Amino acid sequence: MNVLFIGGTGIISTACTELAVERGHRVTLLNRSGHAEIAGAEAIAADINQPAQVAAALGNRTWDVVVDFLTFTPAQIEERIALFAKRTGQFVFISSASAYQKPLRGHYLITESTPLANPQWDYSRNKIACEDRLLAEHRENEFPVTIVRPSLTYGNTVIPLAANSWQKSYTVVDRMRRGAPVIIPGDGLSLWTITHNTDFAKGLVGLLGHHGALGHAFHITSDEATTWDELYAATAEAAGVSEPKFVHIASDFICACLPEKIGSLLGDKSHSAVFDNTKIKRFVPDYVATTRFRDGIARTLAWFDADPARRQVDHELDAKYDRLIEAYQRGLDAARLALG
Repeated sequence: MNVLFIGGTGIISTACTELAVERGHRVTLLNRSGHAEIAGAEAIAADINQPAQVAAALGNRTWDVVVDFLTFTPAQIEERIALFAKRTGQFVFISSASAYQKPLRGHYLITESTPLANPQWDYSRNKIACEDRLLAEHRENEFPVTIVRPSLTYGNTVIPLAANSWQKSYTVVDRMRRGAPVIIPGDGLSLWTITHNTDFAKGLVGLLGHHGALGHAFHITSDEATTWDELYAATAEAAGVSEPKFVHIASDFICACLPEKIGSLLGDKSHSAVFDNTKIKRFVPDYVATTRFRDGIARTLAWFDADPARRQVDHELDAKYDRLIEAYQRGLDAARLALG
C-alpha cells in the first residue's frame, strides 16, 4: 500500500514507520525536516500547519492511507479534512486514551465504548473534539476516518513514569542513581498500562487499508496492567539501583504545588487504567503486545547509558521536586506533632 505518515519521527510514529516499511508498504513521511530516519521511507518537507505549503508539496499525489500523528485541535482537523478528503481511502487519526472518562464508573475495564470526558486536561478535550468532528464528517460525507487511541507509549528514548520530565526523562533515573528521593503519585497502587512503541506499531500497521475499520475507534495497548510502585521499582532495577528512595505524595497535593501537572496527573495518571483490547484483536487477529515493561525499560536504560549526551536532566523540575518533597515532609512532621 501507498501510505503517508504526517510526522513519522516521534516515539510512536518511528516504530510504525519501521514496521510498515518492513511489511512492504510504500511509506512517505510529511514533516518539516523532510528527513526519514528509517531506510526505505521517502520524505516530503512541509509544515503540516501551513496548508498552502503542504498542498504545493503534495501536488496531485494520493495515498491509500494517511496517518495523522500531529493534529491536536479542531481547527487543525478542519484543515486536514479539506486537504485529504479526496486524497486517501483511509484517514487514521491518532487520538489519545487520556480522552476516556476517569475515574471509571460501572466497570474497571476501559473499552472503546467508555465515555470520553476529561475536564482536567485541555489536550484530551481537544482530542475529543477532533474525534467528534471527524465522525460527523464520516456520517455526513463518508470521510474515511479510523480513530486510534494510544495510552502511555514509550520506546528507547523515553522513561515513561508519572512524576517525571517528558522532554528530559532521564531526570527520574538521575535522581534514583544519586540516591535522591523519587515521587510516586498517590499510594503507588493504582494500576496503569504502559505500552512499548513496537507493540503499538503492530496494531496500527494491521489497521492500514482495513476498510472494515472505517468509522471505528480503537485503543492499542499492552495487556500488562502494573502498579506505579512496580513500574518505578522495575525502572530502578534496570538502572542498577538496589534501594531506591520512593516518596508517596497525594496527586492533589502535587498539583496544588505544581499546577502544570494537573492535566497529565489529575486528568489521567492518578487513576487506574486497564484496557480491554478485544476490539483491536478482532480487527487485527495477530495483534499481541509481547514486550513486558521490565524488558522494555531495560532496553531504554541501555540506550541512555550508551551515550552520556543522552542523559539530560531537567534541572528546573528536579529542583521543584526537591522543594515539593521538603514541603511535604514539613507538613507531615507538623501533622504528627499536632495529632501526636
